[in-house]
Formats: sequence, C-alpha cells, structure tokens
Amino acid sequence: MERVTLRIPAQQIEEVEQMVERGKYPNRSEAIRSAVREMLDEQQEQTTNNRNWAKV
Repeated sequence: MERVTLRIPAQQIEEVEQMVERGKYPNRSEAIRSAVREMLDEQQEQTTNNRNWAKV
C-alpha cells in the first residue's frame, strides 16, 4: 500500500472517529479506504450504465 497525505475538515474526521468508536470500522484508515472503494464502485457503475444505455 502507498501512503497518502490529505487534509480533511475536523468535523469530518470527528465523524469518522465516531464510526471507529462505534465499531463500524477498525480504524480511520480502513474507514477512508472503504469510502474510496465505494466512490470507485459508484463511478464504475455509472460508467457501465452509461455504456449500456448508449448501446440501446
């Protein structure tokens, strides 16, 4: 894995920390990785749907 440095508003980090504390994610890094995976999945789905629509 590569390390990435990013700046996120304090309020958003606090919300991520709350999800970690509630046990939804084991740590902040995994929460952020999950968000990135979800974003990439959504993008892939949109690309696939647009291709299917164009073929009709």
